[in-house]
Amino acid sequence: MTDEPYKPHDLEQEATHVLEEARMVLPGIQALLGFQLIAVFSAGFDVDLTPGEQRLHLAAIVLVALSVLLIMAPAAYHRQAERGRVSRHFVELASRLLTFAMAPLMLGIAAEIFLVARVILQDTAISLAIAAALLAAFVGLWFVFPYMTRRADADRRMAATRRTSSPARKAQPANRTGKSAS
Repeated sequence: MTDEPYKPHDLEQEATHVLEEARMVLPGIQALLGFQLIAVFSAGFDVDLTPGEQRLHLAAIVLVALSVLLIMAPAAYHRQAERGRVSRHFVELASRLLTFAMAPLMLGIAAEIFLVARVILQDTAISLAIAAALLAAFVGLWFVFPYMTRRADADRRMAATRRTSSPARKAQPANRTGKSAS
């Protein structure tokens, strides 16, 4: 949250930024998905995890795969529907898809952290607490913090607009009681 004015990007720069953001996040998510898939075939999977925990692992895999799908969708869409051009629709769609991808990703990671902690610590309550704390951190940093920043910036811009666009209030004549006549 700065008082510096924003420098607007042109549409092509915005599209480049959103695609770079997807490219930056995707390798880590793909690696996570690969480790999740490999875990199913490891010798201890059906020994260390209860059937319910195995289903939770499957749900986490599906959530991370959904995140991959949402993150890769802007590039697939652009390549097929808007090849050779950039539109405001594409930039808005890509931004929304990247934001939506963060929700299943954080849920999938939190579920996996719970399972790993449960296997290591052999304590469900502590494992839940660790996963819940991590989930709260994800929500705070990925959703609440950007929302609060965006809202504070909008409030500052609105206040600045009011200051510059509203005429100076003229002093109103006092009535017989000495109070202004407003």
